[in-house]
Amino acid sequence: MTNPIRVLLVDDHAVVRSGLGAVLMANDDLALVGEAGNGEEAVRLCQRFKPDVVLMDLMMPVMDGVSATREIHTKWPDIKIIALTSFKEKEYVEGALKAGALSYLLKNVSAEELVTAIHNAVAGQPRLSPEAAQVLIQDFKQPKVADFDLTEREKEILKLMAEGLANADIAQKLVVSQSTVKFHVSNVLSKLGVTTRTEAVSLALKKHLVD
Repeated sequence: MTNPIRVLLVDDHAVVRSGLGAVLMANDDLALVGEAGNGEEAVRLCQRFKPDVVLMDLMMPVMDGVSATREIHTKWPDIKIIALTSFKEKEYVEGALKAGALSYLLKNVSAEELVTAIHNAVAGQPRLSPEAAQVLIQDFKQPKVADFDLTEREKEILKLMAEGLANADIAQKLVVSQSTVKFHVSNVLSKLGVTTRTEAVSLALKKHLVD
């Protein structure tokens, strides 16, 4: 008998992890090796356990799923990452896939579909929820503009970054959580192809992405 597929669960909601864990334990060829409540913890557990597959939530405190995906994919490219989220908007789909996620599924996926996606991931075969696929198809049909494909919200946050505001200040100004701001900042850095806020602001000013 072959070894079971080793899976790490990453979600900030314990009840979600509990449900996913039950799905994994119901399949003899899958093994739950660990659970993380945020992206930073996920990176630590990947270093410790080297799972085959990571089921990654996107919106989490401390470190969001996109940032964690990027770090895990960079350090351990053999680990397959499946984004498992409630969000189907373009910025989330593209952010996760560009960061290194192999697949993108919504949390309304059935247990059978999730198990299939895990097996496919090990084989290097991506799976996209119909909603995520539709987003990518629509994006492909639309002509590209020279603004690094930033969303209106990302442009707004980039402008506030250029004004020197920290994440906490941006969150307060936009009346959103700091984790939401961190997620958008991570996407901005990814789309601009930079690694620091300073580089992002410098490029934004050079390319006239902000006023």
